[in-house]
Amino acid sequence: MKNSRAQSGFTLIEVMLALALTGMLLGLLSAGVYIVAEDWNRNSDRLDANLDDAVAILQIDRALQGAFPHSYTNEDTLSRQIYFTGEDDFVSWVSAVSPQRTPGLTSWELFNVDAEGVYLALAPAYSDNPSERLSLSVPRLILPGYSAQFSYLYEELDESKRWRNDWEAEDFLGLPLAVYVRFEPADRDREVLEIVARIRNNSHRSIRPNTGLQQGL
Repeated sequence: MKNSRAQSGFTLIEVMLALALTGMLLGLLSAGVYIVAEDWNRNSDRLDANLDDAVAILQIDRALQGAFPHSYTNEDTLSRQIYFTGEDDFVSWVSAVSPQRTPGLTSWELFNVDAEGVYLALAPAYSDNPSERLSLSVPRLILPGYSAQFSYLYEELDESKRWRNDWEAEDFLGLPLAVYVRFEPADRDREVLEIVARIRNNSHRSIRPNTGLQQGL
């Protein structure tokens, strides 16, 4: 009986070997779980970033399509002017679209900050020039790691159309027909984002476009 009990047990070498094999298996399983978790987190972060970018693009697209020929009185000349100003690296306009979906007009401004990204400034639009309120508002980084380039669709007197790299509504007394925005990522792994926003309400009901300026272009 004593011999059979002794033979049914495990030797120290067998126990150590079993523990070593168990440790190796647990290590392999842990490494596999870690790799899967890292891939999941990486893909999840990329998805979140893409969703954030998509939401920002949709908001900008809607706001540009809802651009409004906001008029105000120039305090120096006492003339009625329209607010919309843009260069190839920034654009500022008044839109009937508000990100908070509140009633009334909202002033929007998009601009680049080197090595940071595209910023958005918002301010309420009243009956005056909204540029001062925009300059006092706190901008928000909406597309980190991107830079924006803007173009503005213009119609010649012969009804042909071309893109410009600037727009000043105080001179044209109207809004562009459309705005093209190209968002270039600093990271090559991210996608180039584009917007072509058609502006339907591009002329004021009582302020006629400056056809003299059109002839000079």
